[in-house]
Amino acid sequence: MSSTNRACALLGKSRATHYRHQQPKPERTPEARPEPANKLTDAERQQVLDVFHCPEHADRSVAQVWATLLDEGTYLASQSTMHRILREQGESRDRRNQATHPPRARPELMANQPNEVWSWDITKLPGPGRGQWFDLYVMIDIYSRHVIHWIVAPTETAELAKQFIADAIAANGGVAPKAIHADRGTSMTSKPVAQLLVDLGVDRSHSRPHVSNDNPYSEAAFKTLKYCPAWPGRFGSIQDARSFCRQFFAYYNHEHRHTALGQHTPASVHHDTAAEIRAQRAVTLTAAYRTNPTRFTRPPQPPKLPTAAWINQPSPEALIQNP
Repeated sequence: MSSTNRACALLGKSRATHYRHQQPKPERTPEARPEPANKLTDAERQQVLDVFHCPEHADRSVAQVWATLLDEGTYLASQSTMHRILREQGESRDRRNQATHPPRARPELMANQPNEVWSWDITKLPGPGRGQWFDLYVMIDIYSRHVIHWIVAPTETAELAKQFIADAIAANGGVAPKAIHADRGTSMTSKPVAQLLVDLGVDRSHSRPHVSNDNPYSEAAFKTLKYCPAWPGRFGSIQDARSFCRQFFAYYNHEHRHTALGQHTPASVHHDTAAEIRAQRAVTLTAAYRTNPTRFTRPPQPPKLPTAAWINQPSPEALIQNP
């Protein structure tokens, strides 16, 4: 094996590529394309442009215009020539009127304490057979993550959604939030729900179309539900689904500790007992530090309590306008 072959093998380089780079082909200057003898005259080119500029054909494609002229007994040029003339004039683009929609406003909601912003959504629970589903409605407080109210229903309707919101407020001791956020499902945007919120003086907020991140708290709660170890996969009946959700949401509210809540339960934060629990945690940690200070790099502190929660963190300008 020659030294060149060995070097190429070690470098993982093709020997043919090596020799081709040693003797590159000389660069060729492209020859000017001869002007065809049968090219369109300037007057004929202008005639083509005039046809595309007239109101009758202004919004039509090249193929449509070419076929229409042909039906009328007129032939000006081939379709490729028409495309070339339009391209040279900077007019080669989609000629239709394009439907444009103004961008949806990004929802920006912030809660500094419980009962300021609620979020609700509906998810499907698989029934006993293929194509059988139950609808789980869940209302959650975004600050405390406390599930205010839930129901499992055989279907989704606007009237049921309206009653669900009214029952959620009743379950919260009659205290309504300042705003309720939801996605753009038919029940969420229905007139009965909108009228109820107007009557209650509650601001209504909706996610942007196809943007699941605009409703993160409801989506996160559903993921926790469906990824829990006890999730059965399917429910034999609507009663089974309700029994499972009853146990799950009792655990979720009173036992499940959230990292974002300083490892407190939603019920503790929602009912304002978290500060007292944190103080007791601090006493326990201080005692542990005094007993074995060498086991700590610094005096331990319990996790901090939440100060705010938001759906799409408001811009600094919005925070200044709405302190």
